[in-house]
Amino acid sequence: MKFPDTYHYTTDHLWVSQSATGEWLAGITDYAQDLLGDIVFIQPPNIGDSIQNGVACGVVESVKTGSDLHAPMNGVVTEINDALLNAPEDINEKPYSAWIFKFKPLDDSEIGHFLTATAYADLIKQ
Repeated sequence: MKFPDTYHYTTDHLWVSQSATGEWLAGITDYAQDLLGDIVFIQPPNIGDSIQNGVACGVVESVKTGSDLHAPMNGVVTEINDALLNAPEDINEKPYSAWIFKFKPLDDSEIGHFLTATAYADLIKQ
């Protein structure tokens, strides 16, 4: 299983990556998509929604089960990946380029609670 070193991770199995514009991309990890199985539907947060760290803000559904997306930071959703609405299986095929939503954090200092790739790999081994 891959965990790119340039990304940050949450204990809720999301990855985040800061873009050049200061916005952050969010998606689910390779581990999460593997656990879910074939993803058939996503319900991302809406553009303009306020998100709160750790609180459910969307849903990912697979043939096996559904799982809440928990916000990685406090912020405001600025964009959703419309392509995933029609092809949610892209998350299974390329979880680290199939971002689900972009958001603008309220406070960039919140990144301190994210896990590194190594710490995330250790987490899922437990």
